[in-house]
Amino acid sequence: MQLNWPYEAATPPRAGIARFTQPESNICLDFHGDPRAARLVVFSDGNHHMALAESLALFRARYPAVDDIFYTTTPPRVIVEAFASGALLLGNLKLSLAPHVFISPAPVLERLRKDGRLREHVPFVTSRGSVMLLRKGNPKRILDAADLVREDVRIFLSNPVNESVSFEAYVATLRAIAASRGLDYGFIDPAPGSSRRVVYGDCIHHREAPQCLVDDRADVAIVYYHLALRYVRIFPELFDFIALTTDGDPAQVVSPAHLGLVGDGGEWGVRLSEFLLGDEVAAVYRYHGLDPVR
Repeated sequence: MQLNWPYEAATPPRAGIARFTQPESNICLDFHGDPRAARLVVFSDGNHHMALAESLALFRARYPAVDDIFYTTTPPRVIVEAFASGALLLGNLKLSLAPHVFISPAPVLERLRKDGRLREHVPFVTSRGSVMLLRKGNPKRILDAADLVREDVRIFLSNPVNESVSFEAYVATLRAIAASRGLDYGFIDPAPGSSRRVVYGDCIHHREAPQCLVDDRADVAIVYYHLALRYVRIFPELFDFIALTTDGDPAQVVSPAHLGLVGDGGEWGVRLSEFLLGDEVAAVYRYHGLDPVR
């Protein structure tokens, strides 16, 4: 069964518009809007895609003169490379785009600042740590982080090369739990493909993790709390999640995101940045399981 993801662009589709999708493909789900009509382009990492979608729709409703907002929700590597080259290939489709606003983990934006591509960046939001995403009914009875040592439990993790920020956050939390409890989490260390119990995503784990569980290729996925919250809200019949840490465990590793203007931000970039840092968007992100950084 392929997951039927909801429409997430800032502008609702007009009636009768042609649609062409392939459920098994990750190529197009994380590119939103009409690049020809958009007067605002946002390059963003994807883990907070559900909150960003709602926030950009609110911005467009307040400022309809923006026409449309074209935005990405991919891993940082993809948008950094697209930013550097000025174009992106989606299969055989070439998009020549330059962002007005860039949102990504703080180290990514700091590298862009040092390279002269951004003048500055500011804190935006942060995650609340990680949880264990499970199939509805929890057929393997995974009840606690200690169950991850079981030989019959298959674990999904994001790709350590293509999604290094999320992978490092997940693994750092797991290492801390293992050290605190004296657990043998040897599955963390082998290179991708060398452990029969670990399934790694390819490049977009916020789509791949739930699909991997549905396909019965893994029994549990380590994901950010806000991602798991999204899955159980839009696919309540398919997923549950439980805490990865307890009161006696070390603190969760969180991942902050920053935002920055590219150049002068164009016609709408400054206004969008101010909007994203405001109270209305803060409430949206809290609802979706993230915390604004002030």
